[in-house]
Amino acid sequence: MLAIGLVLNTLGIGLFCWAIFALAVYALPFFVALSIGMTAFQSGAGLIGALLIATAGGALTLVLGQVAVAITRSLALRIAIATAFAIPAAVAGYHVMFAVSQFAVPSLAWREVFACGGAVCIGVTSWTRLIVLAETRPFEPGGVVENPS
Repeated sequence: MLAIGLVLNTLGIGLFCWAIFALAVYALPFFVALSIGMTAFQSGAGLIGALLIATAGGALTLVLGQVAVAITRSLALRIAIATAFAIPAAVAGYHVMFAVSQFAVPSLAWREVFACGGAVCIGVTSWTRLIVLAETRPFEPGGVVENPS
């Protein structure tokens, strides 16, 4: 029984860590959606209206960010856009790691160290996913790309 518990705990923690890293890119759209939804709800849009407006705002933020990174030729602008996505991911990573480390680490100083390390790891993961995985393609009229060889 003890072995099954250890294996299931390890799998659960691994799944949780995978979800954190997989969802790191979506921190900025989530924060935008939450802000828009709360503003819409407080201004009288109702629950359903606020949810619809928040979902549309978050999806639009994600799509515009990914398209902007993909079509922008300027490296400085791509870095700025990816940084705008990575900062909220780093903040979310800090808070997640700080909360998780409270279960096993009694020292506040070490909790801060782990939380800062988690913030760096998750922020870099989000930044890397937007910068490295978005290939820049040359813009050719008519969609034809000539082969240089």
